[in-house]
Amino acid sequence: MKLGAFSISLSVKDLQKSRDFYEKLGFTTMAGTTESNYLIMKNGSTLIGLFQAMFDGNMLTFNPGWDENAQNLESFDDVREIQKKLKESGVEIGKEADETTSGPEHIYLKDPDGNMILIDQHR
Repeated sequence: MKLGAFSISLSVKDLQKSRDFYEKLGFTTMAGTTESNYLIMKNGSTLIGLFQAMFDGNMLTFNPGWDENAQNLESFDDVREIQKKLKESGVEIGKEADETTSGPEHIYLKDPDGNMILIDQHR
């Protein structure tokens, strides 16, 4: 399964404080704005999403169709294909993708320890 770019999505209390902290660790903003309540920070090939008041808890995030620079990949597994494979393997999907559509879509699932995983396709 090709899941695309990986990042950790952090639910933060104060976006500016979190931005300042991660900048001290060498991260720079590659997407988002404080006005939109989220920033995508990058250090080398490592990505961290900072989200204020958008969701509860932290989650692992995968972006099918993108590399770590948010550049389109030539070949990738559509989130609907990923969902189908997961369901065939007995994985429970919390929020399913609409299989009658194409393009941007997402699914949520949890690992055996309850950690949230978002598979978020943007194209």
